Amino acid sequence: MKSIKVNVQQLDLFAPDVPAPPTPAAPPTVPLPPVAPVAPHPPASPRPPDAPPLRQLQLGRHNLEYALRRSTRRSIGFMIDDDGLRVTAPRRISLAEIDNAIRAKQGWILSKLHERRERSAQRLQRPPVAWIDGAALPYLGGQVTLRLHQAARHRASFNRESGELHIWLTPVSTELQLKEKVRSWLQQEAKRLFAERLDLYAARLDVTFHSFALSSAGTRWGSCTVQRKIRLNWRLIHFALPLIDYVVAHELSHLLEMNHSARFWATVESIYPDYDGAKQALRKRSQELPVLFG
Repeated sequence: MKSIKVNVQQLDLFAPDVPAPPTPAAPPTVPLPPVAPVAPHPPASPRPPDAPPLRQLQLGRHNLEYALRRSTRRSIGFMIDDDGLRVTAPRRISLAEIDNAIRAKQGWILSKLHERRERSAQRLQRPPVAWIDGAALPYLGGQVTLRLHQAARHRASFNRESGELHIWLTPVSTELQLKEKVRSWLQQEAKRLFAERLDLYAARLDVTFHSFALSSAGTRWGSCTVQRKIRLNWRLIHFALPLIDYVVAHELSHLLEMNHSARFWATVESIYPDYDGAKQALRKRSQELPVLFG
């Protein structure tokens, strides 16, 4: 049998603990205060018709289901997210060869799937934020206090001295509209701050990137492409600045090393020495975040 090159490394910084974006439902409309609660999420929708086909493989006592996508890449790649295992393989490789590659990596795959299930269970146990006046929202490793007001139109204002986020809503606004206003403000803060940190660490590493955008990914904190495009998850704005800087340093280092080799981590260390401590802290803090948007 011909040898198969299997690539389980990703150029993305995985973060399975990132809360998945909510599936919005139409909330009732009632006057403020209090803000109207959002109706329960509907059942998950069926898989879209263009989704990759699902296959099954027996691994000992485990019946593994995975999504297979064909591509022009030269090696087999594995990705584990909220939907389970996704495999991307060259068109020239047979199904039997793909299954054998999965068997060769089954220890890693089953371990990651188990970790994913445990994190999902922990996330469901976290108490959700009560969207009321005086609610505490995580911001840059601390908290901001939510202050609600009635007005003829929606707007937001942040008092940095008092740490209060003031949101004005119409009398018939809903909780969903409040959440969207808060999310929009957090994303604006994230875009401003992340751009500053990217410029700072890019200068330290003496690299340039093509573009930067926010991401809402449910499974990773950041990514960097071969086109030098960087994406950072806006939810990083919940964490302290040193943890944000670690993700920034991580993604910028991919501009020099598009892998997770020893040389890559040496590059990260050159501009962020305590990267291992930050990586562990980011994992821990993400497990402690309250449920905000879903």
